[in-house]
Amino acid sequence: MAAASWYHRDISRVVAEELLAKAGKDGCFLVRDSESVSGAYALCLLFQWHVHTYRILPDDEGLLSVQTVQGIQAKCFHSLADLVGAYQQPNNGLVTPLLYPVHRAREAADEDSDGEEGRSGGPADAGPPGGAAPGAWAGSTHTGRAHISQQLHLRLQEQVHSSPASDFMGFMAEYLTHHLQLDLEALRNGNLQLRHLSTALVTACRGLHSEIDFALAGLETLAKVFDPPAPPRSPTREQDLLTSDPDLELLLSKISTVNNLLSSLEKKVLRSLQETVSKHNLALPSVATAPLPPTKPMAVQNFEVKVGKSQRAAVMVDVESGTVAITKKGSGTPEETIPQDKILQLIKYQSVQSKVRLVYDRDQNKSLSRDFIFPNARKREAFCQLLQLMKIQHSNLDEPDLISVYIGTWNMGSTPPPRSLASWLTSRGLGRTQDETTACIPHDIYVIGTQENSLGDREWVEFLRASLKTLMSIDYRVVALQCLWSIKIVVLVKPEHERRISHVNTSSVKTGIANTLGNKGAVGVSFLFNGTSFGFVNCHLASGSEKIHRRNQNYSDILRSLVLGDKRLSAFDLTLRFTHLFWFGDLNYRLNMDVQDILAHVTKREFEALLAVDQLNLEREKNKVFLRFNEGDISFPPTYRYERGSRDNYIWQKFKTTGMRINVPSWCDRILWKSHPETHIVCNSYGCTDDIVTSDHSPVFATFEVGVTSQFVPKKGKGDGKGEAPGSSPESLACIEWESIEVIVKTASRSKCYIEFHSYCLEEPQRSGENTSQSCDIPGFLKLSWSAKHLPMLHPILSDLEYLGDQHLLLSIKGTESCESYGECCIAMRSMIGSMAQQFETFLFHRGEETGSMRGWMKVRVPKDRRSTRERLYEWISFKEEDAEAVADVPTCSKLPGHRVRSRPHSIPDTASSYTNPAYFIFEGLPNTWALAPDIPEALHRPFNERQREGPRRRSPAPPPMEEEPWGGRPCSVVGGPGHGRQLSPLPVGRQKRPKSAVLERDLLAAVGDCSLTALHMARCLSELDRVSPERGSRLDGSVAGGPKVQLRQTRSALEPPPRGCPEMSGPTRDAQRHGHATEWPCDRGDRSRSIGAWLSHLGLEQYKEGLYENGWDDLEFFRDITEQDLLEAGVLSPTHRKLIQAKLRESSTESLQQRPYLKPNA
Repeated sequence: MAAASWYHRDISRVVAEELLAKAGKDGCFLVRDSESVSGAYALCLLFQWHVHTYRILPDDEGLLSVQTVQGIQAKCFHSLADLVGAYQQPNNGLVTPLLYPVHRAREAADEDSDGEEGRSGGPADAGPPGGAAPGAWAGSTHTGRAHISQQLHLRLQEQVHSSPASDFMGFMAEYLTHHLQLDLEALRNGNLQLRHLSTALVTACRGLHSEIDFALAGLETLAKVFDPPAPPRSPTREQDLLTSDPDLELLLSKISTVNNLLSSLEKKVLRSLQETVSKHNLALPSVATAPLPPTKPMAVQNFEVKVGKSQRAAVMVDVESGTVAITKKGSGTPEETIPQDKILQLIKYQSVQSKVRLVYDRDQNKSLSRDFIFPNARKREAFCQLLQLMKIQHSNLDEPDLISVYIGTWNMGSTPPPRSLASWLTSRGLGRTQDETTACIPHDIYVIGTQENSLGDREWVEFLRASLKTLMSIDYRVVALQCLWSIKIVVLVKPEHERRISHVNTSSVKTGIANTLGNKGAVGVSFLFNGTSFGFVNCHLASGSEKIHRRNQNYSDILRSLVLGDKRLSAFDLTLRFTHLFWFGDLNYRLNMDVQDILAHVTKREFEALLAVDQLNLEREKNKVFLRFNEGDISFPPTYRYERGSRDNYIWQKFKTTGMRINVPSWCDRILWKSHPETHIVCNSYGCTDDIVTSDHSPVFATFEVGVTSQFVPKKGKGDGKGEAPGSSPESLACIEWESIEVIVKTASRSKCYIEFHSYCLEEPQRSGENTSQSCDIPGFLKLSWSAKHLPMLHPILSDLEYLGDQHLLLSIKGTESCESYGECCIAMRSMIGSMAQQFETFLFHRGEETGSMRGWMKVRVPKDRRSTRERLYEWISFKEEDAEAVADVPTCSKLPGHRVRSRPHSIPDTASSYTNPAYFIFEGLPNTWALAPDIPEALHRPFNERQREGPRRRSPAPPPMEEEPWGGRPCSVVGGPGHGRQLSPLPVGRQKRPKSAVLERDLLAAVGDCSLTALHMARCLSELDRVSPERGSRLDGSVAGGPKVQLRQTRSALEPPPRGCPEMSGPTRDAQRHGHATEWPCDRGDRSRSIGAWLSHLGLEQYKEGLYENGWDDLEFFRDITEQDLLEAGVLSPTHRKLIQAKLRESSTESLQQRPYLKPNA
């Protein structure tokens, strides 16, 4: 039945509040599906600028009622329309009657620019089970129905030439031409049967009845052969199947019967043969004890390296014997042979990508190190990978610490694949690819995603297994296969890992026409590898350059509807349910640039200019999709749309019945991932093939090194020889203590909230009390606080440090009235371990959106006798940020004595001192006029790809003395000393420059009159921006080794607007005085601007002055920090000119860098 216009189906809470805020009247209301209870609804009502949410619950008889407090009799209704009508009257218990319905927007049934499906309004308008208000379809006319029929008929004609089922298409064409309008008319009158479609399908499938009857009879006969003897059965059912009238329901029943027979027949035959073997005592080999096929031994690999300043040598890596031999050039015998158990550490230099340091034991009391410089970075990575493999093969561990994962995605273009997929499966081609010495090292897990795959499911799986067996000499096992029409995902693992895989789940989501067709959508697989959860999503999103919003909506639909992972975590955002989530496929995001300009940049391999206009990067920068996901650096050409049969030309014109379409070359095929904080994952390759030419897409690959955890087995307790007992004293048990939690969420609600705590280390979820305080002084935001006595003390099931260091906590903020989530987050326990409380901070997510921020103080106490741990195999490789020999003008950072600096993945958010999202500065005394000030924190407007990698500009304080050393030798940095309910500190702000995206220019012009902005408007502008993530080498407590100490509480003044520059001022500025640095540049902005113009003119590059000014680079104070990406965005498209500018800046800044150490680059 048609839906009432106030029923908005499954929109999110955030979207519902935005719609009510736009309506802006007391009494505005809408109804949506409940997020917390399946089959229930949420009534959202606006009153005095706050949204009140009421749950509508069905009872056992299907009657609907608004949830009331205990003791109040609920009113029951047969339909939503009846319920809404009753509550439109006053004095019914709501804060105000339902006065003004907020109508649902109707989406137009437009055609995709590539001639593929669009999102129509047909089934999407289906109403809730409770009925709908009359007249909801009043606007539907005969002309509209005829337009839908013609549009669908055109789409069918486009598919006819590529489909072998011409007879079937004829039946469908007749239905679309003559009978579709009759079904639409019946649907308008409330009839959901689609009788004419059923008749057309029965007619088209008439021949299928006889084929299924024939196959079914044979299968049943074969099954009876292996059934135990039984009395004769009446043939009534078989005769009924063969003689009854063919209708659609019967056809579906037959197909189901065939499916069940095929799936059970093999097991039945196997069981029968096994009984025969045991009965007659036949000696047959057992399948379970069959030996695994032998793997190819690794060949000895040689690397030419430079040792010292000029000496050359050869390094030989023998993985099988576990040795590294070093031979000087010209010498026939190795100078030194190092066994793998003597290798202590491998250090990769970040400043020199081809340099590595090998630290090893010479004897018990002395360790030596050797520096090797390889011909290129790829050779260095191959050397490190071989040593990593050597360590793994010769370790005594029963379970692995580290595995390799291969991800591949390919739109096959509805054509069969070539005979060989070797380049794709071995990561060879263009971009960041595997070196030839490591290309054929088999990965532990292969995940292959395809779109427009015309092969059968079994045929495709066997083709992949045969290809891998030819390349790797390993018979990979199938973990899962999930298909949605031509979208397929296959997961294969090494035979020895098959027993480590458990809890396999598969799911699919359709996002085709009205979310009912599967030519677009997603398939997913999830499983546990020992104690680490993995999720994989392969998707095919809507095509067409202009369909950005539709692709974003496809992503949201998939994120919301894909059923994967632990069912206990189903209320959490999909991206938080897994330790590692990989998302890949034909995402179909295009480039916003003229096709000729794109071709020119591709020819010159100027990919930076193209990535700056890549729709996916732009949407991610706006936080529209793939929030907090990571992607490898793209150094390969666009993978779509090639001429089939070669990779020499892009075919960007497509002629269709509706006219010519332009498909610009684009990176449609992508691989992204998101991991829990403080986990180990490294992307080793990301590229595409250049020799597989059967499709207009090139296959894309990525390989990852992933740290995994095993099912932990606790060691015996000391002294008594017993393990942990239920009656143990509190001192012998670990506990998680909370001192305070502060949350800010984007909502117009004033509901009280509680926190749910989930973790695999807890026996069951725990729940806090209601928040102790809240404020909503800023419209659109709600600030909530919990004190220690309202937060539960959590007791993990195991108390060992080695176990707890791998665990994570999932937190969900829920309203006490609706029990719906306002946001979820993940906290790593590793950096919280210690006797003193640590400050944490993280984002809140819900249904793929950022909904707020959380910070607080907590600690994880571990008993003294449970603090033993071990180094993981992936921890022996570390990173050295600076190399004094290679970069003489950049001073190195001295390490704090006695503490090892642990490297962190780029995806790990720093332990910050304030809210991560700049929008939340408004709760810490930031004046509205700050948005108009000429200086804004630099980190807020860095280019997107830099913000993912760049660390905080200001060094965090060194740690104070501590009671005990926490996890991994990291000092506990505690600001403000011990105690409960300490004041949380504002965000330190580093050097500043004018933003180009924090506040839009038109907003500034409109606000010039009173020089102020509302806090809500400022928050909305700033909420699009991200705070930078830390660089490698950052300390786990948010500091950088060797950095200057600046107390966090003393940085509040940094949030105030800086003083306006004036020509009369002389001597140091207030900012310079605060930092203790002398003033070098004139304070007048006009003088600075002219200085930049003169400096560019001196280089003969004055043509770039205007572009630099427009992008905020009008101040020499910050111009010396400009990056190549900044220059590119400012219009400096010539690589030669970019290099010239940066080289001249480096030459002219050596002296000033020594005078002004706070301008030195971060390590």
